[in-house]
Amino acid sequence: MKTSFVTAVLVLAVILSGCSSTPKVTRVDSGAQMDLSGRWNDSDVRQVCNTLVRDCLDSPRVADFIQDYSRRNRGKLPTVIVGSFRNNSSEHIDTSIIAKQMEIAIVNSGKLEFVAGGNTRDEIRAERLDQQGNASEQSASALGYETGADFMLTGTVNLIEDRAGNQTVRAYFVSAELTNIETNSRLWMGDNSEIKKYITRPKAKL
Repeated sequence: MKTSFVTAVLVLAVILSGCSSTPKVTRVDSGAQMDLSGRWNDSDVRQVCNTLVRDCLDSPRVADFIQDYSRRNRGKLPTVIVGSFRNNSSEHIDTSIIAKQMEIAIVNSGKLEFVAGGNTRDEIRAERLDQQGNASEQSASALGYETGADFMLTGTVNLIEDRAGNQTVRAYFVSAELTNIETNSRLWMGDNSEIKKYITRPKAKL
């Protein structure tokens, strides 16, 4: 009877261990391309943003403008601010990540100056105002010395989805525009349509 009891305990332990809610985690390389659901992911963000910024900076019109601007302004580079990227697709896409990747690509290119916008700019302005009444006169950052941006980079994300039975094709179209803030004229427009995914799901059992 003692042996039967021990056996029952061991069997119960095995069953409980199999029902454990603790997930299994495996670390992977941050640059690895992994598609689990077939939806927009981190690999897509990196590919699209790097391609669009490279296309923008390699554009003859943008290159000519940078050269002319630098010549007229004693070697200074034009300044750009990244605006919003709208998600026009039916899929949940955090476009703030796209905007941030665009900012990083622009800064690292060294071909354009960059100024902060959005929430970061609001926080800096609030801090600057706070310093006027709470910091010493010598250390307080002065008002009215922000660098104005010459251009704003904005864009959209669109998705075309085609389904038939258990098969789905998702094609993403990400567009971007570089607009002159003073004149509202477009210096550059580009799009990336490289992200296309074919997804096959298991057929439902009858």
